[in-house]
Amino acid sequence: MLNVIRVEHRGAYRLWLQFNDGAEGEVDLRDELDGPVFEPLQDQKEFARVRVDPEIRTIAWPNGADFAPEFLRERLKSDVAAA
Repeated sequence: MLNVIRVEHRGAYRLWLQFNDGAEGEVDLRDELDGPVFEPLQDQKEFARVRVDPEIRTIAWPNGADFAPEFLRERLKSDVAAA
């Protein structure tokens, strides 16, 4: 089962992530902040409050927003390919 084990906010809407499969890297989530649960994260101060939730084992914010680890892992691949 894929899990996020570490997150660091890298400015704006970028996060550095480390996964339990050894993968790590940066993702930009600017284009993913649509919908009621994600709209508050368009405020960069709110976005910076990201953490790894120990129960769901992925990144989450105090308002309940989260992203599936599998989505983030795929985003990591596509962000690296686009660079």
